Amino acid sequence: MTTVSPNQASAEAGGIDASARCPLGLLTAFALLWLVAGGVLAMLNLLQLQSPGLLADCSWFTYGRLQALQETILMYGWAVNAGLAAATWLLVRLSGENLRGANYLMAGTVFWNLAIVLGLTGIATGYATSHPLLQMPGYVQPVMLFAYAVMAVPGILAWTGRRKAQTYATQWYAVAALVLLPWFFSVAQVMLTFLPVRGTLQAVVATWYAQNFFSLWLAPIALAAVYYLLPKITGRVLHNYDFAIYGFWALLVFGPWMGGRQLIGGPVPAWIATVAIASSVLVLFHHFIVVVNVRDIFRLTGSTALFFVTVGIAAYLLGGLVDAVFATRALAMVTQFTYFQQAQQQLALGAFSMIIFGTIYYMGPRLAGAAWPSIALIRAHFLAVLIGFVLLVVSLGMAGWVQGRDLNNAAVTFATMSAHTRPWLQLAAAAHGVALIGNLLLTVHFFRLFFTRPAPVAFGQSAALEGSAS
Repeated sequence: MTTVSPNQASAEAGGIDASARCPLGLLTAFALLWLVAGGVLAMLNLLQLQSPGLLADCSWFTYGRLQALQETILMYGWAVNAGLAAATWLLVRLSGENLRGANYLMAGTVFWNLAIVLGLTGIATGYATSHPLLQMPGYVQPVMLFAYAVMAVPGILAWTGRRKAQTYATQWYAVAALVLLPWFFSVAQVMLTFLPVRGTLQAVVATWYAQNFFSLWLAPIALAAVYYLLPKITGRVLHNYDFAIYGFWALLVFGPWMGGRQLIGGPVPAWIATVAIASSVLVLFHHFIVVVNVRDIFRLTGSTALFFVTVGIAAYLLGGLVDAVFATRALAMVTQFTYFQQAQQQLALGAFSMIIFGTIYYMGPRLAGAAWPSIALIRAHFLAVLIGFVLLVVSLGMAGWVQGRDLNNAAVTFATMSAHTRPWLQLAAAAHGVALIGNLLLTVHFFRLFFTRPAPVAFGQSAALEGSAS
């Protein structure tokens, strides 16, 4: 057996990171800029719920358009850019080879983000499609699909050109996300935009697409990062790692069927909601496997990146439990079509974001070849996003519960309902503001890292942890 010394492993990893510095730095920079922009619009969106006259004279920022702009920016500007940066870096790291196809990634990144700008302009001028998570005009969507395909090339090359035939959980989840997004994105384009299906089938396809975005994109990317970072940061092999394959397939098989829980009580066949409820319960097996694999993380301290990943994993596991419990018809009668669904969405997006923040804090210095300039800024960011995230989910959840209870009481007027939810929405707007401050700190810090270039640092690398523990 050929052994690799820690110094050799460190030099190889340093060369791999240097080859990916420019394209992944650009992807991450775009992601952070979109994150800040989305945070501003999200806060304005909640303020408009309380003060309908806010920006009422500007047609570009009326409530419906502002909500679509916010959603598009956070999902396609932040989540896809950041997710692609993380997935590509993980796959390249585990391939043992330098990044190939860097020019494809750079070109695809530029076209993807230009397409987002074009799509946002279409939404603001009144050409939104009205389908959740797919609100950009139809003429933008093929451009996005092409740009994404170009951006995914380096990750696929890293997978097919890896040195070792053996594969790891990080690679399974990352490759699945890269391959599956074009599939469900293109299917939704055809069935909702270019050759639209009729009647309530549109709602079925729309919820299927939205669920796939969370189950087959956000979750796999986040879990790919988790399975890579934990052994790296802690220096420990994951417990019961052999079980990870069962969790992977449980998510891919049952996750996409959960979308129908949004249609409980709607004018669709009852079996669609029933299958979704059953799938929400069955996917808990996937969450159980994740708990079995990462259970030691909640007893470890000392790493800043680990703090973010720990919060993200806890939120991800809590989100799975909440989805299963509130998919039942008895509770759905209260929470259906309320702010509670926004709380569930924010919980899922927040879990993804916290894990990706941890990935950025681990990946960033290695790409830049230098340490983060300020530990204080990292701690301030963690505190701000933690407070904002928790307050946002709790406040929207409570607003949704109060709203659902009032909707089921015929004696309660809409004016009274609005008064009951107003304090919780005010708290949610404040939470968005706190999180926005934290994300601004990260954005400024990231640009300082890449453009002010602090003193170079050599990062140690454990040869054993490069492969055997993902």
